[in-house]
Amino acid sequence: MHVRDIIIKPIITEHTALLMEEDKYTFQVAKNANKIQIKKAVEEIFDVKVAKVRTMRMQGKMKRMGVHVGRRPSWKKAIVTLTPDSKAIEIFEGV
Repeated sequence: MHVRDIIIKPIITEHTALLMEEDKYTFQVAKNANKIQIKKAVEEIFDVKVAKVRTMRMQGKMKRMGVHVGRRPSWKKAIVTLTPDSKAIEIFEGV
């Protein structure tokens, strides 16, 4: 698996903006990626040092269109904590 396939997109919300002040960044990642792969991918793509990775499986929300009921796809979220001497990730600047 290539490092660009592991990190799908950053998650930017009010809550993640508060976490950024503590050097914690949130990403949507591939479902089958483990913590070691996520750490290596973030370090290689953004040129930072990762201290810790926390992952969680997010259940897709139930959605309705009239009488039809469906579900959004489930996905995996990773919260990456950077070391104190590491620089910030640029894509999150100014949020």
